[in-house]
Amino acid sequence: MNNAIQYPGLPEERLPDPPQTQPEKKRKEKILYDERGLIDLPFLLLTVLLVLIGVIMMFSASYASAYADEGSSTAYFARQGLFALVGIGIMLFVSRLNYQMWRALSFPIMAGAIFLLMLVPIFGTKENGARRWIYLGFTSFQPSEVAKLAVVLTFATLMSSYKDKMKTFRYGVLPFAAILGAIALLLALEPHLSAIIIIFSVGGVMMFLGGTELKWFGLAIGVAALFAFIYLKFMGYASDRIVAWRDPWADASNDGYQIVQSLYAIGSGGLMGLGLGKGRQKYLYLPEEHNDYIFAIVCEELGFVGAMVVLLLFVLLILRGYWIAMHARDRFGALMVGGLTTLLALQVFFNIGVVTNFLPATGISLPFFSYGGTALLLQLFEMGLILSVSRQSNNQLLM
Repeated sequence: MNNAIQYPGLPEERLPDPPQTQPEKKRKEKILYDERGLIDLPFLLLTVLLVLIGVIMMFSASYASAYADEGSSTAYFARQGLFALVGIGIMLFVSRLNYQMWRALSFPIMAGAIFLLMLVPIFGTKENGARRWIYLGFTSFQPSEVAKLAVVLTFATLMSSYKDKMKTFRYGVLPFAAILGAIALLLALEPHLSAIIIIFSVGGVMMFLGGTELKWFGLAIGVAALFAFIYLKFMGYASDRIVAWRDPWADASNDGYQIVQSLYAIGSGGLMGLGLGKGRQKYLYLPEEHNDYIFAIVCEELGFVGAMVVLLLFVLLILRGYWIAMHARDRFGALMVGGLTTLLALQVFFNIGVVTNFLPATGISLPFFSYGGTALLLQLFEMGLILSVSRQSNNQLLM
């Protein structure tokens, strides 16, 4: 009899299967690892479509700055296109793996992420007033991106182990708060407030899904508010961004410049846009036009209709991700997919919120669209993890 505790919205932890005859066992293994299908096709197609649109828009947004910086208008496009092809291959490969292996690897990944974050203040390269990147010789990457993945995997592993103890402070709050606190401290040294916000938000959602008592969230909100106050008080660049957000035209040539140019791009797109490749703000008017502010170029060239299509594709992908989480075959798979989907949703929300000046500038890229090869590889790796859960969930339903 299965005595595992059932949490609302999450599947029970799967108990070992009863003894089987050899032919039956081989038949189930064949179904479980069959290469000929059972992957979640809607999620896969939505991901590939967003990557394709993202690479095209990145080329349109970047060719002016690529020519100015690299002497070739296709320099950024060629790199991003190559990373996209490799990333899709990685996604398909990871989707073939048994996702249970990430339980054992979650703690080494977390240790590696913390180690990389400790290296950033020493060996990191400084851009735009922050030291967040580590240069590898041929490319650079942000260890904070690895930390986001590590938090999802580690939290899912711990919550699977503590499934009947999550209501207690010792098991349902303390280990997760310690992990989040350590990562937040390292990120504050860079400084990288946007990554702190994302990681805390993802961690909070996973704790809610995992069964942490609601009373602890009130305390967490108070601590987060205190941390934000201290951070804004002593990190001048962050408070300057708040001022620019409230009235960007008050200092349109300095702190508010990027926001103003972004709003010009969005407004000039109108209903149907100026046409693909015909935008004007990318000609060195809008900073980071092919990176954090690429959605402004989408609005300018594809208009309101095109921007809504892109948003609809993201919404469908996110909803499908949560659907996969709800149909996962065990608690670890449900929490991992729920965390990764929440991570994707938050990054889309914060990026578009910043570009439209709904939120203060935070430096969060738009998944699948913003320039950055290693970030795209990691995002597609995460999509592969979701697909691996969907493959085994679908196969499980067929057994």
